[in-house]
Amino acid sequence: MEFPAYLATMPMHAITEIHGEPGLRARFRLEIEAFDETARGRLTAAEELAATLHRDDRRVREPYLNHLLRVAIRMMHHYQVRDVDVIVAGLLHDTVEDHPVELAGLRRCPSGADPELAAAGRMTDLATPGRDAAGPMTDADPGLGTAGPGPETAEPTGAALAVLADRFGPRVARLVGAVTNPAYDPGRDRHVQYCEHVAASLDREPWARVIKVSDFTDNGVGVIHTTGPKVARSAAKYRPLVPVFRDLIARPDTPLSAPVKRHIFAQLDLAEERFSAILDQPN
Repeated sequence: MEFPAYLATMPMHAITEIHGEPGLRARFRLEIEAFDETARGRLTAAEELAATLHRDDRRVREPYLNHLLRVAIRMMHHYQVRDVDVIVAGLLHDTVEDHPVELAGLRRCPSGADPELAAAGRMTDLATPGRDAAGPMTDADPGLGTAGPGPETAEPTGAALAVLADRFGPRVARLVGAVTNPAYDPGRDRHVQYCEHVAASLDREPWARVIKVSDFTDNGVGVIHTTGPKVARSAAKYRPLVPVFRDLIARPDTPLSAPVKRHIFAQLDLAEERFSAILDQPN
């Protein structure tokens, strides 16, 4: 597929609308040209693993991989992140939450075996519902990041994080664990629990803040790119996080430059403007 010479300057949602997943993958390859060969190899491996695990997942109108690519590209292009572990974790940030059993199954994949076939076999054994159906499905291993799992989720989640540690290093696994949602108390409001989890988890992981704010930007600021009931549902979920992210990004230990922080603050302003238009204005 041919892409325009100005692909590297196009807004990501424009690439999504015009060129789809192939265009975003091409843009990702352009961004990683700035890295050395070893780093490019790790980033490509993470992209391929994300594509394998999420290959049947969709976000309303698009393949789920598009979201993960935008999170990674945004960190490299707009946030000027050159920490390979952080970008790898951005690409893989939903793998443990959405596909813990499939990911854990890769540990048993024989040396030299095709990981896509192994993952496909795990998916045949246990289908995982889409993210839009029931929300977060697992908890993170407390040794690698966030609040402890319930007994029914501890084994696959811990095993999935162990696979990421084996393949990409313990720091990547810890960062993914920090942005993996816990199992929520069904007796309490899910949005309140989500906001509490984000604030507590990111308080102790400065680099995880960078991943999560890119994720938030795609989900929250990008809410206008979705359709149907998910628009209001997403706005209600993400709106309480705007002040949380303002505080987290402003902290001196958040490892971003002053211009990048100003860019993020402007994005948070835009998110609040859009949430207000969705939730506060009469139909």
